[in-house]
Amino acid sequence: MEDNKIIELYFKRIESAITETSAKYGHFLHTISMNILQNHEDAEECVNDTYLRTWNSIPPARPQLLKAYLGAIIRNLSLDCYKRRFAGKRVSGEFSLLLSELEDCIPASSTPEKELENKEIAVQISNFLKNLPLEKRLIFLRRYYYCDDIKTLSARFGYSESKIKSTLFSIRKKLKIHLEKEEIYL
Repeated sequence: MEDNKIIELYFKRIESAITETSAKYGHFLHTISMNILQNHEDAEECVNDTYLRTWNSIPPARPQLLKAYLGAIIRNLSLDCYKRRFAGKRVSGEFSLLLSELEDCIPASSTPEKELENKEIAVQISNFLKNLPLEKRLIFLRRYYYCDDIKTLSARFGYSESKIKSTLFSIRKKLKIHLEKEEIYL
């Protein structure tokens, strides 16, 4: 079913909207959550919470891109679950590695002032990504937004794992330079 028809089901409060969303985007949502949480039960819970949050937010929201809307919801729910599960603990794993890769470019925030600062950083990252070639932008987004691992990226883009790692390193380096040029020092 087309996205606009699914959204209309939400607006009409027809429960099959959730079934249609699940049929079309369930695998996509589960993949994002599993990439972050590495736990099937937690991922399933986040996927179900995504359906509930979508049901409660449409209407009034009318997303232009349903997939992106759902992706943002599942990502935020999964990140919240990750933070709750590992609060105050040292963890290792793919997601921890992913976070450490970005540490040099983007620090963690902990104060309201930092949150405002981070909004400006987000705008600058978006500007930076718009100017990247499409393939590099996709590699960056698949790694740092959708949390794909290096092996998955290698298979998706047809490059060796070392090529993916060097591409990501190069993009992070350029991102840091871009942020400094915009007078954002981290």
